[in-house]
Amino acid sequence: MIRSELIQKLAEENPALSSQEVERIVDLFFKEIVDRLSNGGRVELRGFGAFTTRPREARTGRNPRTGEQVPVCAKRVPYFKPGKEMRERLNVKAEH
Repeated sequence: MIRSELIQKLAEENPALSSQEVERIVDLFFKEIVDRLSNGGRVELRGFGAFTTRPREARTGRNPRTGEQVPVCAKRVPYFKPGKEMRERLNVKAEH
């Protein structure tokens, strides 16, 4: 599902809201997640999962085009850990 499909689905399920209002809500939702993560925080959505960041050490990478070694700075990368309910739904055993 892409962002526009999410907005369309939410607008269909909430006819009292215009698609522009739904789009603003979706934008705000994602902005708040990114803002919290960029400030070193954690976002937990019960039944869905938790977003955090993890540090990556500085390292020496390689330019794939030239093979030249290039320094890669240390950085934080986003990490998502699915919640128990999501893991269970993704791994439902087929009944025989």
